[in-house]
Amino acid sequence: MTVVLGYDESPGAERALRVAIEVSVAFGELLVLVYGAAAPGGTGEEYRTHHEALRQAGRTALDHAVQTAATAGVPTAVEIIDEKPAEALIEAASRHGARVIVVGSWGESPIRGALLGSTPHKLLHLSDVPVLCVPTG
Repeated sequence: MTVVLGYDESPGAERALRVAIEVSVAFGELLVLVYGAAAPGGTGEEYRTHHEALRQAGRTALDHAVQTAATAGVPTAVEIIDEKPAEALIEAASRHGARVIVVGSWGESPIRGALLGSTPHKLLHLSDVPVLCVPTG
């Protein structure tokens, strides 16, 4: 089993990273760091440019998370998935047999999350794997 973390370097993701490391240490499990890199749109040069920029942002963010986990002695795997964040996390959790999906929140209200479709809100409704939503600190 593994621990899957959605990570994007936001303040909520930073706190979620610390919690995911604690969970990985407690269970002695691999931490799978996931970045959903779906660009809006779907065709043309503008889409390709935006898509590559998202993938590069994901690589940069995940490199930081890998370094933080390595300092704590936690082994990691990295995945940049061309899906929206919630779908990317569900896909990775399924492939890796995840024990839990860990995500941070942005501190938005439950109603705002429901209306705008926040990643934690989507995961709570769509995931077969338990979801640990870490509030901002």
